[in-house]
Amino acid sequence: MTAPESNPATDAWTGFGVLRRTVSRNVRWLASGTALICLHQLCEVSVPVLIGVIVDRAVATGSVPAIIGFLGALAALFVVLTTVYRIGARLLMFAIARESHLLRVELGRKILDPLGIRTEYKSGELLSISSTDADETSYLLDYVPRVAGAVVGTVACGAILLTIDVPLGLMVLIGIPVVVAGLQLTAPLIAKRVENQQAAIGRTSALATDLISGHRPLQGIGAQANAAARYRVASRRSLGATLHAARLQSMHAGAAAAAGAMAAMAVAVAAAYFAIRGGLSVGELITVIGLAQFLIEPFSLLAIVPSWVAEARASANRVANVLNAGTRHRAQIAAAARGDAEPGTLTIRDAVHSGIDGLSLQVRPGEFLAVLTADAREASALIDLLSGEVRSGESPDTTGTIHVSGRTIGEIPHGQRRSVLLVEHHHSALFSGTLRSNLVVTDGDSAPDTDAVQDALAASCAVDVVALHADGLDHPVAERGASLSGGQRQRWTLARALVADPDVLVLHDPTTAVDAVTEQAIADGIRALRTARGRTTVVITSSPALLAAADRVVLVRDGRIHSEGTHRDLVEGRAEYRELVAR
Repeated sequence: MTAPESNPATDAWTGFGVLRRTVSRNVRWLASGTALICLHQLCEVSVPVLIGVIVDRAVATGSVPAIIGFLGALAALFVVLTTVYRIGARLLMFAIARESHLLRVELGRKILDPLGIRTEYKSGELLSISSTDADETSYLLDYVPRVAGAVVGTVACGAILLTIDVPLGLMVLIGIPVVVAGLQLTAPLIAKRVENQQAAIGRTSALATDLISGHRPLQGIGAQANAAARYRVASRRSLGATLHAARLQSMHAGAAAAAGAMAAMAVAVAAAYFAIRGGLSVGELITVIGLAQFLIEPFSLLAIVPSWVAEARASANRVANVLNAGTRHRAQIAAAARGDAEPGTLTIRDAVHSGIDGLSLQVRPGEFLAVLTADAREASALIDLLSGEVRSGESPDTTGTIHVSGRTIGEIPHGQRRSVLLVEHHHSALFSGTLRSNLVVTDGDSAPDTDAVQDALAASCAVDVVALHADGLDHPVAERGASLSGGQRQRWTLARALVADPDVLVLHDPTTAVDAVTEQAIADGIRALRTARGRTTVVITSSPALLAAADRVVLVRDGRIHSEGTHRDLVEGRAEYRELVAR
């Protein structure tokens, strides 16, 4: 099951458009399920009618065969009633689950677009939209059959009451729609409050996500109290918005319940009056009382549905906002590598971005290059450029060109990028799963063999992470790798990058969380593994061990290459280099 294509860029999504598509692409199951739910409501209406007939034609006459026959008919009615409801509910639940899945896949694909998206939503809000709001939107498929069933049941009740007594039937067919329509006047206000509530909850979720991901740094600087205070304020705002919406919804629900009860009571009182005057038989009176009792449920449902639809509409609006988000970069046509370009070449020409100012650099195939920057902003800017997060020409502040194996980053097809160029950020993520699933991210024929995995684990000194657990690579990993130490997480993400074995591997400070002995072993391991395979490696670092292992070291200062050479030559000949390495 795959998500269908979204609207063309020229057609902006709206909340109503998302809801309309929700109905249209599930019409097969929705129509069948709604028909069965309507049939179930007709069966429900038939129950008091049949009971009234039994009283008048069997109980009043004392005919045992008639009583047995009618009871059999009543039992058959309950069998049909139960069966159609179970089948209809199953069809509708399948449609709801299917739509929720399709929305989550579509939102996930949009959020993870390789070109990036421009949105004001934070990570936590995007998570909330792609999960909770996707579910809320799909619940429209539950509301449609409920409304249809309530309308069918109400009309059937009115029609039956018309055959018994015209005034009673008119009370239902005219009075109930008027009262329900009056209760709909609050729908726009409910929708606005629910949307404000969901927005507040999304912002609180985003803050919670940020605080949890930064829990250890917060502990390190002793800022837990300030973080807790910020979350407390956001949570109170969310609570206030929730109570504000719930207050109106509860008032609406209370008014609907009271109106439903009063309508049913009015029908029952009128029926009793007509029965006393001799206009109704005992069986007809029982039928009318039963129908009046039945009317309470569809009446209350018709009155409360606007609140439910408001929630679905508010969620659909947020879903539409994400689907409408533009990409941060322009798409480029995938191109084949130039014939004169060797795999593993990396060329940077006149790059300008943030702390980088006119930097040019040529990395040879198979070279192990280390880059030392005088300013951390220069390192971050270089990583942004090499990872494709910022592209030349996308903004007036970013210029220059970057070619990898003869192609710009944007010209490399997304399915090939990991094998051509892989940038491992300093703070890389681990996901809930196992050590194995966080190490090998490909399946089938493209999965690395056991020897390649073991070589990567040895080079990154991650073998002991496996040895600590009896279940080895099948050991479970918590979300964000919370079950591992900082050093274990860093070594595991390094091992994952080495297993990928790209033509060009860029590492940013891969050894900051390990001790000096392990750092030296990792430096030697990376060099031995990558050099043996003829791969190009660029390490942006200030680690003496990694700098010494490199074939060439480039010192970047004031956004440009200040000097280059071997680690030994720079230590002996450049005082500023010695100062940066020693600090």
